[in-house]
Amino acid sequence: MTVTLSPLTLDCDFDAGNIQVLDTRDPGRTRLAIRADTHSDHFQWFHFKASGLTPGQIHAFSLDNAGKSSYNKAWSGYQAVASYDQRQWFRIPTRFDGQALVFELYAQHAQAWFAYFEPYSRARHNQLIERARQIPGVELLATGRSVEGRDIALLRAGDGAPGKRKIWLIAQQHPGEHMAEWFLEGLIDRLQANDAAVRQLLASADLYLIPNMNPDGAFRGHLRTNFNGKDLNRAWQDASIEHTPEVFFAQTQMKQQGVDLFLDVHGDEEIPFVFTAGCEGNPGYTPRLAALENTFRTTLCSLTADFQTTHGYPLDAPGKANMALACNAVGEAHDCLSLTLEMPFKDHDDAPNAVTGWSAERSRALAGAVLETVATMVAQLR
Repeated sequence: MTVTLSPLTLDCDFDAGNIQVLDTRDPGRTRLAIRADTHSDHFQWFHFKASGLTPGQIHAFSLDNAGKSSYNKAWSGYQAVASYDQRQWFRIPTRFDGQALVFELYAQHAQAWFAYFEPYSRARHNQLIERARQIPGVELLATGRSVEGRDIALLRAGDGAPGKRKIWLIAQQHPGEHMAEWFLEGLIDRLQANDAAVRQLLASADLYLIPNMNPDGAFRGHLRTNFNGKDLNRAWQDASIEHTPEVFFAQTQMKQQGVDLFLDVHGDEEIPFVFTAGCEGNPGYTPRLAALENTFRTTLCSLTADFQTTHGYPLDAPGKANMALACNAVGEAHDCLSLTLEMPFKDHDDAPNAVTGWSAERSRALAGAVLETVATMVAQLR
């Protein structure tokens, strides 16, 4: 029996929404396009809701401009995520023909959400900040402002006593990398649990946390840039209140507080592994920093299968680092262990999960392993 599918209603007019509807005349294959970031040509992030699905039938969605996206090679091996309730997300069959990315859902309900990765909403962010502030020993130390005036919260866990190590973690400089704030949520979960590793770390260190560096881009459904079209992770040499106030705020606070370890949390579109990038190309890179990087990676490998050291970015030649990147700029300015942590949009292929791929849950769990890693080596940082 042939089933006639009902017309669909597509909506992205919500937090982190991004889609352009091209053609809905065939409900079995809806044609769409991804919108570019405001004041930028970057695009890759998508997030939308489809209503009017026919339960028991397959609905296909085609992102017709995927082949022209910022990281079009990343679509190979990628699977989109879907959810019926915006809480449980799962991977769905996806194929890329070099031009269009097509994903299919065997519908179980009349509406569903689709996204590049599990979105982290601004409402959840606000709840996270308020929850963190209720944890004994955690305070909202300072608040910056984005280009559009959204809050950028800097939390401190610890008492700021003299002599304590200063551990900085920031997330979502690139707004489409929502796994980064899921990671920070996992870290705050551990602070709330106040287990032995947390107590050990906070006895000798303070944590400085910025869960979302780019709230305008995240809210608008950007992949890479802030409202001004600036890539924040290429702005650490020339940050300004006018163009990149988000970075300017973070740098100002780092100068006031000091930095002994810096971790910049990201997501990588192409590489199906969790990995770190270091500062080996910095002019001030020393054997001491190399040893700290090795200790961090070796320890984290011993604590979780969701990390590895074989796959990652090519190493920078000595003295050839891009000093506009946060990791390199902070490492050089503060002579400290400084790393970029990358999580995949796809899966961690050393420990794959066929249902979820890399996910919010795994991002949160990785944060706990990172915290334990830092706790074991905090005394070595200086």
